[in-house]
Amino acid sequence: QVQLQESGPGLVKPSQTLSLTCTVSGGSIRTKYYYWCWIRQSPGKGLEWMGHITASGSTGYSASLKSRTSIARDTSKNQFTLQLSSVIPENTAVYYCASALYYVGSFYFVYWGQGTQVTVSS
Repeated sequence: QVQLQESGPGLVKPSQTLSLTCTVSGGSIRTKYYYWCWIRQSPGKGLEWMGHITASGSTGYSASLKSRTSIARDTSKNQFTLQLSSVIPENTAVYYCASALYYVGSFYFVYWGQGTQVTVSS
């Protein structure tokens, strides 16, 4: 059973960079065909896919967040990370990491982390 666990600061000040880590156990982030994703849910809103990193290390980002988002990985630790720069209070959300398969234009999410609350406030 693959398990994902998010970690990082729960409070970030406006204009700073939000940094989160997802630690994967029970499976490798180099497993072929898998996408390792970051997703968030702001209060009162639906889930928003932010971006992914593939088993080979390629990245993809939401068009609306691309200029402020960076996803990377550390294969030696079986982790992947999210950085969101220049945060604003509206970026307050529960942030999730998840693994997914991609088929005919859609992601199919397989495993999820429990989510971590990040609040942007001074």
